[in-house]
Amino acid sequence: MKFIVKKSKENVLSLMRRLGYTPAGSRGEELSCFRRLDVGHYPRFHLFVKQEQDKVIFSLHLDQKKPSYAGTTAHKGEYQGEIIQREADRIKKIAAGFEGPKI
Repeated sequence: MKFIVKKSKENVLSLMRRLGYTPAGSRGEELSCFRRLDVGHYPRFHLFVKQEQDKVIFSLHLDQKKPSYAGTTAHKGEYQGEIIQREADRIKKIAAGFEGPKI
């Protein structure tokens, strides 16, 4: 699920930590982060974040399990549904509290 929020006063890395996400590297200009739903490694929310001029672009999905084959990124991921929508709404709500000044 992709969605956009207004750019925050904070940098993207700081915002991700406030949202409970752990940075996991980058993919080009996108920061890859995850948030576990349980004590184990999976399932977890996986988020790619890209900051542009006045907005932050999020690409969110739920990884149900780790990749099945070595050297691949294929996994059982969910990109839509109620749990994804709830997490997107949570992110939007928290991120809105950190927006820059209104013009």
